[in-house]
Amino acid sequence: MVKTADSDQYLKAMLGALRPGASDILAFYEHRVGVIGTDPGLMLMPWDDHLVHRGDGVFETVKYIGRRIYQLDAHLKRMDRSAAAIHLAPPCAWEEVRGIVVEVARAGGADQGLIRILLGRGPGGFGIDPNDCPVSSLYVAAYNIHPKPEAVFQKGVTAFKTSIPAKQPYLATIKSVDYLPNVLMKREAVGKGFDYPLCFNEHGFLAEGATENVCLVNRRGALHIPEFTNALAGTTLMRAVDLIKGELEIIFRPIREDEILEAREVIIVGTTVDAVSVVRYEGKPIFDVRPGPVSRRLRELLMNDLRENGLEF
Repeated sequence: MVKTADSDQYLKAMLGALRPGASDILAFYEHRVGVIGTDPGLMLMPWDDHLVHRGDGVFETVKYIGRRIYQLDAHLKRMDRSAAAIHLAPPCAWEEVRGIVVEVARAGGADQGLIRILLGRGPGGFGIDPNDCPVSSLYVAAYNIHPKPEAVFQKGVTAFKTSIPAKQPYLATIKSVDYLPNVLMKREAVGKGFDYPLCFNEHGFLAEGATENVCLVNRRGALHIPEFTNALAGTTLMRAVDLIKGELEIIFRPIREDEILEAREVIIVGTTVDAVSVVRYEGKPIFDVRPGPVSRRLRELLMNDLRENGLEF
């Protein structure tokens, strides 16, 4: 028989409950509470927040290295666009959200890490009507980053075509917390022994990875990027394009699967990896099966940009 507890008993039981990943949590904030916490046992959100049980919310993940937060404003601008697309606004001004992110990173006490920003419809019952939620919710958490070993960038990674189709356009361009397709893509990759899954739309055109963008360099040396029809425009990718645009030709266009094996380089671009080369696709070699110069250059530019332009805290 399950015991019914009073508040003190419940709190004690909650703090003693198993908390996987607790060692990686550095600091966190919930706007409803209004203070920053550092005990992972207290990092909770209301069960009836529609973000939790309806996927009604948006999110961003920001990186900081050497106590410099990278592209925070770009991430918040995209979050604003995603929120507006689902008729959601934060419980405070965006400038205040920005300040909270910096304070949470500072409170975590680490020189490097990741920051997850979650904006939800808010608590208000277990129904589906957004009007049940009088105030939106905001959660910010800083946690440890686990960078890939340098050997990964020197050796390259593998990729394959996932059985999970690309998201519909109206969902793909919103960074929603509904990441079930992305989760299934990652699960399939792990199960099949590949590093990265790549999804395609109903017309057979390349879209994106589970949490990263993908682009390729053709035999003439031009950088080709899938159109953002069934893919999210990554902040890292767009910054990389801006940094390298004076060095090579850049083309946004539909890309067929057979072009992957014909490419000189295939590159995964994202917040946590910057840029890394795919050297085998579906077990088959890409060009000379070595990381290429454009991939290395993109990574170099992004790392330098963080050091020079990251927000210091």
